[in-house]
Amino acid sequence: MPNIATNDYRVAISSRARVVANWIFTLIVAWEMVAGSLWDLLRIEYVRVVLTHLGYPLYLLMILGAWKLTCAVVLLLPRFPRLKEWAYAGAFFNYSGAAASHFLVGDGLVSGFPLGFAILTLASWALLPPQRRVSSAVPDVETRPLEWVVPFVVVLVLIVAALLTLLKGAPTF
Repeated sequence: MPNIATNDYRVAISSRARVVANWIFTLIVAWEMVAGSLWDLLRIEYVRVVLTHLGYPLYLLMILGAWKLTCAVVLLLPRFPRLKEWAYAGAFFNYSGAAASHFLVGDGLVSGFPLGFAILTLASWALLPPQRRVSSAVPDVETRPLEWVVPFVVVLVLIVAALLTLLKGAPTF
């Protein structure tokens, strides 16, 4: 017969390890967001060269810098689970977009660095304690197949409509 006290101890250690891992990953992501924000807002030569190499306009640094700093603050704030979900999504989009950008211009292994931060972001989010997550307002129910088909059909119709209304020529400013 298993020892209940031993099982409780293991659960407590496992729970504590999960919290510690969450904070380590969160602090790494938040630190990188703050550092990246400062690099972007100060427009240091390194990021100017990288953005030019990737084909992005330099004014993007001000936009990304402001959002990265906001992301870091929100990740470290207590409460605000919905806002925290958005911050995690923004961090993941930032890192996965950077990885894709480097990969698509042929940088090869360089794309692995932002991809690593994307994985750390997912790990930080996945290790959030249940009380710090957004709770679902709707209980899980089985979805009928038609409920899956309709959105795809609507998206296909929207794609056709977008293709039929493509603008021709350059804009005039």
